[in-house]
Amino acid sequence: MKKTFSIIFAAALIVTAGCKKDSDFLNVQPTSILTNEQAFSDPAQVLSILADLYNRQLDFSGLDNGWASFADFSESFPSENGSAYFVQRNEWGFGEWGNWDYGYIRDLNLFIERATAAKALSETDRTRFLAEARFLRANFYFELVKRMGGVPLITQSLLYDFSGDPTYLQYPRSKESELYDFVISEAEAIKGNLPVNPNEKSRVTKAAALAMETRAALYAGSIAKYGASTPQVSLPGGEVGIPASMATGYYTKALNAAKELISGSAGTYALYNKKPDLGENFASIFLDKSNNPESIWVEDFKLKSGRVHGFTVSTQPRYGAEEEEGGRINPSLNLVESFEKLDNTYAPIPATDGSGNPIFYTNQSDIFAGRDARLYGTVIVPGSSFKGRPVDIWAGYQLADGSIVTGDDRGAQKTLPGQSAPTQVVGFDGPVSSKEFTAQSGFYLRKYVDPTPGAGSRGTNSEVPFIRYRYAEVLLNAAEAAFELGQPAVAAGYMNPVRARAGLTTPLTATDVSFDRIVHERRVELAFEGHILYDMKRWRLAHVVWDGNKMTVTDLLGNIGTATKRNTQPYGLWPYKLYNPASANNGKWAYKIVLPALVTGANRFRLGNYYSAIDDNVRSNNPKIVKQPNQ
Repeated sequence: MKKTFSIIFAAALIVTAGCKKDSDFLNVQPTSILTNEQAFSDPAQVLSILADLYNRQLDFSGLDNGWASFADFSESFPSENGSAYFVQRNEWGFGEWGNWDYGYIRDLNLFIERATAAKALSETDRTRFLAEARFLRANFYFELVKRMGGVPLITQSLLYDFSGDPTYLQYPRSKESELYDFVISEAEAIKGNLPVNPNEKSRVTKAAALAMETRAALYAGSIAKYGASTPQVSLPGGEVGIPASMATGYYTKALNAAKELISGSAGTYALYNKKPDLGENFASIFLDKSNNPESIWVEDFKLKSGRVHGFTVSTQPRYGAEEEEGGRINPSLNLVESFEKLDNTYAPIPATDGSGNPIFYTNQSDIFAGRDARLYGTVIVPGSSFKGRPVDIWAGYQLADGSIVTGDDRGAQKTLPGQSAPTQVVGFDGPVSSKEFTAQSGFYLRKYVDPTPGAGSRGTNSEVPFIRYRYAEVLLNAAEAAFELGQPAVAAGYMNPVRARAGLTTPLTATDVSFDRIVHERRVELAFEGHILYDMKRWRLAHVVWDGNKMTVTDLLGNIGTATKRNTQPYGLWPYKLYNPASANNGKWAYKIVLPALVTGANRFRLGNYYSAIDDNVRSNNPKIVKQPNQ
């Protein structure tokens, strides 16, 4: 009986539906798709749309887009066989680092238009949503101009009318200066409509707008000033290149935006200072999500929401790690030696004495003592620990005659002269020549590597955020802008707190501040945060430091702290334990400078790399797009 009733009921439904007029049937609204009016009537729904736009922001380096961008530019060695080409190629392609995502720009423009027209939103909600979307659009144009120079500046959604004539949709490239002007003016226009809330990190605030403004204005000022040294990297229409006469204006805007943020008008931000160990304190800037006063705007990750990343899985010290995974980024000796001594001087890591004889150290870490604490928060050096476990980095035993006993695998064992049983002769973290995932440079990465239990497991991953803007960079932006405006004492005042946090307690004076010092300070403070390429480009130093010539040890050890120092090949520093029972140094550590065997190329940055090539398909679809110089 129940079955018969069900059949009759179903038949009735079919008959009823069949009685609908065709016009009524076609007007039935789908239940799985929201109209624009529906989508923009509920603030929670609008926020979910905006969240997708946040997630599509472009970063050069990021924790969720792989580790490879961190392992380039001779700042590190890529310890993965499939990535050895990083250190075997001799030049970057002209298409490197490019982007032309106008689909994303269209979505941002549509959001702005629809939110503006949404009648159901309160004025408070609408104002904030619009300011956020305009920030995301400006920040994305900033990312484009860094890569491409001037691009078409489109601030409204475009719709093809199917007339057969698409020319009204073809926009020419704007001047490079016009893109920077747009970013700066948008920041100024929206900053008052964004919250003043230092505890808000993943959504943009007034401080984020000011941080974007000071960085963008600084970039524009640099290109205007230093672009004069590379006139061949320009276009007659201004699509590439900024007149030198505009430099002062941009530097002034950079300094003013930084001052406004530093003053506290956007909320109270400060340098992170929570831990007495200065190296651990610096590492914690990038790990601490609890009331971190330094981070301004981050890309956040949360385990509960399922949005996590595998950066720690890829980069942690391999020995003792979950699933024995990691080790892919090995910072170079080039970078390590750039961390100055605590007396404000530069010097190589002391592996040998003045006569070239090895220096023997009781503890592995002694060779790195007395350095800028940012070294220990950026790099895992031999003799240090991670997750409470000593890292096991050493390359073998050195015998009395200078010969080496080593192995071809992590933790390898050999029998030493005079002994009857084998003993470990290589660290479980390496280095082993050409063996992936070991510390082939003698170092592992510390910055952004998450010590939380489970963070190094593929099944769990990490929720450490990627910091896009932070307070220390704002201070360095202010210092650089002040220096370029002829105010070295002011510049020193902004640099000194950043340096004091790293244990450099002798303040810089006005006479200490130079262009070399500015370049050096950004390198050691902002290493592995996505700045090195664009800093070198805006200063027009990229073709100088990456000149395609192979490096000698003399190149490596000389001119430390000089902005134009060659940096074309990542060197390493390997520790060896002395085995010589007749020597007072028996069991002590010596270090040898090495060029990893896989490093066969030398980075060459050509003038055409200053601006990424525009794809031929883009230019064929829009004849108004002029070609890049030198391509």
